Amino acid sequence: MLQPTSGTAVPAPRIRPVILHAGGLTLSALLAEPVDAAPRAVIVALHGGGMRAGYFDSRARPGLSLLTLGAQLGYTVLAVDRPGYGLSAARLPRGLALEDAAPVLRAALADFSTRYATGAGLFLVAHSYGGKLALAAAGGVPGADVFGSDAPGADAFGADAFGSDALGADAFGADAFGADAFGGVLIGLDISGLGSRLAVAPHQLPGPGGQGDWRKHWGALRLYPPDAFRLGQALISPVPETEAAQGPSWPERYPELAARVRVPVRFTFAEQEQWWRYDEEAVADLTRPLLSAPVRVDHQPDAGHNISLGWAARTYHLRVCGFLEECLLARDAAVPRRRPVGAAV
Repeated sequence: MLQPTSGTAVPAPRIRPVILHAGGLTLSALLAEPVDAAPRAVIVALHGGGMRAGYFDSRARPGLSLLTLGAQLGYTVLAVDRPGYGLSAARLPRGLALEDAAPVLRAALADFSTRYATGAGLFLVAHSYGGKLALAAAGGVPGADVFGSDAPGADAFGADAFGSDALGADAFGADAFGADAFGGVLIGLDISGLGSRLAVAPHQLPGPGGQGDWRKHWGALRLYPPDAFRLGQALISPVPETEAAQGPSWPERYPELAARVRVPVRFTFAEQEQWWRYDEEAVADLTRPLLSAPVRVDHQPDAGHNISLGWAARTYHLRVCGFLEECLLARDAAVPRRRPVGAAV
């Protein structure tokens, strides 16, 4: 249910910083938990390039924060500073290649899952470059059976763990992440601001030196509350060099990563998305490689690339939670339920 069933107001959750351990690395994150209730699931939010975890906690106007909304709807929300951002920036001044960042994220979520209740599992919500990391982490290792075949609904929804083999783990040593890189259940992926066909020339993409047309992140200024730009200054972080260098190769790398994903995926394009093409041909190229994943492509009116910082943030976040509910419903409906003895047929 997306609406509280009682007539009383749902108390606002406390949003607090937490630390996640991934082998020898430390990641910073923001955490919001339901008040006086166990979480139904965990929403893991991954920011885009040049931002921080606070991207999902807009304070420009009440109601725009995914952390607040998700916790009020009964979910734990964990917004993670990706490797190379936040606390890990000093240890990783150049950032990490995607194949190395994926096992770090998986290890960090495994650490989180040992210390916090996760309910039905983890649901990855990602923006822009964060969507690349979400797909890489969800896909596991080339040729590996990352979802156990005997798990209920595994073929359609990936009800087993991410898998024990970590993509690129050798970069930090095989023992850094343990035998099971991520022990939680992966429910699905919800990605905004990411496609597979660029709408700009590769040299126009953002880089560590500030190059790239940053206006394309926003679209029309009317799409954002006035305070969004002032408050957004605290969220801006340099794009790590390694991350920027990999940016132009994404259209070539995407099909292989997408083919390994086996959980439901939803892509959302803002009305004024300017980095990625989302015409009919581009959408077909985006969905075609997702051979084993149910996939949906939606559009968000009255929004620019940074949807979660704009007026449309609440609308988009409600749709995110709605998609999570659909994934949970589909998984529950796919699991045969044992009929009690003596029950009517």
